[in-house]
Amino acid sequence: MRSLMIVLASVLVSVLALGGAQAQTATPDSENGRYSFSAVPDGMLRLDTRTGAVSLCEKQAAGWACNSVPDERAALENEIARLQRENGALKKDMLARNLPLPGGVSGAPQRTQQRELELKVPLPSDAEIDRMMTVFEKMWRRLVDMMQKTPGSDRI
Repeated sequence: MRSLMIVLASVLVSVLALGGAQAQTATPDSENGRYSFSAVPDGMLRLDTRTGAVSLCEKQAAGWACNSVPDERAALENEIARLQRENGALKKDMLARNLPLPGGVSGAPQRTQQRELELKVPLPSDAEIDRMMTVFEKMWRRLVDMMQKTPGSDRI
């Protein structure tokens, strides 16, 4: 009985050791799988899965060097913000000099977030709803009558 327990314990320890070794090899060595790599013609692209930053890694004489890839979206957002600030300053300057703003431009500063449409749609009255229901009922009855009069409709 004692030898059976020793054999079971040794099997359990070896299984746990093998499972731990496989778990270590399943994730990349770089910070527990933080980075994901993809091969490209110039080298390797490295994606930081926490921040979303992308870098191009190239083989150099002294080893591998990774340089961050410029983020086009961030550059566009920075340019939009700069133009909005500049536009606001020009509007303030024109208003301070008592000059009229160009047509279609308001003096109020624009919100940087997308404006919501404020549409007011009038709801139909009860009489209009009743009239539409009557029309739909007539159409339905006509459709049913046509289906009943169609030859071969008894097979459906």
